[in-house]
Amino acid sequence: MALYEHVFLARQDLAQAQVDALAEAATKIITDNEGKVVKTETWGLRSLAYRIAKNRKAHYVMLEIDAPGNVIAELERQTQINEDVIRYMTVKVDELEQGPSAMMRKQERDRERRGEREGGRDGAPRGDRPDRAPRRDQEEAA
Repeated sequence: MALYEHVFLARQDLAQAQVDALAEAATKIITDNEGKVVKTETWGLRSLAYRIAKNRKAHYVMLEIDAPGNVIAELERQTQINEDVIRYMTVKVDELEQGPSAMMRKQERDRERRGEREGGRDGAPRGDRPDRAPRRDQEEAA
């Protein structure tokens, strides 16, 4: 059997549960036709580079698939019919990527950076800056 990566973009107004249901429906199509979904990744709601069908954002989902070509043809046919999917792309690959995809690694790095930046917002010291001296009006009030 061949290896594929299938990415689809779902409308921005869908709830996460509905997006998960779309991924489950795609998985069911593949498994019913004797294929196998190796990995499913939800990349979340992301901005689009340009408007697609009046949508500025979309939910991104990727499936790594091990299946024959006729299963992929059926998956694409069903995806094309679905009104909630605004774009999709299936790519045949030589081997599937081990571990998280590049998108998931980027999201993790972004989360870590936001966590470092947000450390000072809740009043806790960030640790990378010296404590500020009190302002003059605060000294007078004390």
